[in-house]
Amino acid sequence: MKKFSFLLFLAFSFSGAFAQVKVPRDTSFTLHGTYLKEKKYRPYIEIANPDLQKNVTVKKDIVYSNLNGRELVLDVYYPKKNKADKKFPGVLLIYGGGWRSGDKSQMEAMAKVLATNGYVAVAPEYRLSLEAIYPAAIYDLKASLRWMRENAGRINLDKSKIASLGVSAGGQLAAFLGTTNFNLQYEGKKSKTSSAVQAIVDIDGTLAFHHPESSEGKAASLWLGGTYQEKPEIWEDAAPLNHVDKNTPPILFLNSSNARFHAGRDDMIKKLDSLKIYSEIREFPDTPHPFWFFHPWFNPMMETTVNFLNKVFR
Repeated sequence: MKKFSFLLFLAFSFSGAFAQVKVPRDTSFTLHGTYLKEKKYRPYIEIANPDLQKNVTVKKDIVYSNLNGRELVLDVYYPKKNKADKKFPGVLLIYGGGWRSGDKSQMEAMAKVLATNGYVAVAPEYRLSLEAIYPAAIYDLKASLRWMRENAGRINLDKSKIASLGVSAGGQLAAFLGTTNFNLQYEGKKSKTSSAVQAIVDIDGTLAFHHPESSEGKAASLWLGGTYQEKPEIWEDAAPLNHVDKNTPPILFLNSSNARFHAGRDDMIKKLDSLKIYSEIREFPDTPHPFWFFHPWFNPMMETTVNFLNKVFR
């Protein structure tokens, strides 16, 4: 009997171990660590942490994709229904961290503000370069967009109006999502549900990996599976600049004073102008790259973002 109990214990232990997919993590890019680093140079900065308003519902760690036992989860911040049973536009929020680090909690402050202003804010996790290289993150994020539409009724979403918004590496990903609207090559799997976005907000995300203005190096190489010399076609393919077409939606560029993080922006605007696609730029002077985390820039950045989204969606 004791032997049977021990074997049963082992069976349950091993089944639990096999059920869990171990995911490698790089925790080098954190909000607190970034704050300590940047405060040395700008002692006046403060971490933006807006209050959660009563009209906003929050649901966290919802599974949106299951990849052979690897569950990908997302957080949702959405306005509560009003008497008119109104549906709200959505915003997919994509964190940064060099395609290697970072996590969805870093988009919480933005999510709160967007939900307070009448937007359904969704912050998904996605596979980073330690776990899977390009284009896995694209597949994940397009899957999260499909999840938004398939669950629109649960989160009060107007599924005809969704924007992608990202910071740093997330900005590159947000732009890539919008410049590959309706391109089945980047869907990851066949689906009748659209992953298209109707607006883009790119916050300091590069638009071209190999470009006279670009300084992408190790982080990009790790995500793209090699250096430019080793994988030139992949480096070109991953550049949102190279995918702009008539299906690209209006885009807002929000930039720090670090020029390397808006590589390809002016060339993209020329393409957008030729296609008569609306774009805006706001550059914040004397700012660190991760300016989006901090006051005094957070509020004007979010005001510009909400005004742009209102212009596109309202």
